[in-house]
Amino acid sequence: MYDNILIPTDGSEQAGNAVEEGIRLASELDATVHALHVVDEFEAKIVPITEAEDEKREEYLEHGEAITDEVAQLAEEAGLGCVTAVRTGMAHKEIERYVDENDIDIVVIGSRGLGAVEEMLLGSTADKVVRIVDKPVTVVYKRPAETVQWMLPSAEDTIHR
Repeated sequence: MYDNILIPTDGSEQAGNAVEEGIRLASELDATVHALHVVDEFEAKIVPITEAEDEKREEYLEHGEAITDEVAQLAEEAGLGCVTAVRTGMAHKEIERYVDENDIDIVVIGSRGLGAVEEMLLGSTADKVVRIVDKPVTVVYKRPAETVQWMLPSAEDTIHR
């Protein structure tokens, strides 16, 4: 069914949730995990064109390698094979390209959880991936504990009669 599962990651909490879910799915299906980090080409170009530009770009690439190596370690602990890759470009386009080049069966991606207005105006990488990738895409979003906490009544809020 699914032999190759792509998990794009930026190292954020929501990406971490997608890593957990993607590895769980890969374990159930005995699939190969593909961990991809994309260094945003715009962010990489913000650094002034000096010697520092090359150093900063190298830092971004090393950060991406560290993130994907963490995913590979988790996959290995789960008894799975893992392929890692770090690319530079626009995240959604590089994810689409990776899917096409590597016979990916499904993408498991985290949502940043932007607010409705920000997401409507800016879009999100996950939203763009859902729209352009010609394979199933699972978007993983877990509400942060601190946002759930305010909705739960505390002991002080409980009225005893």
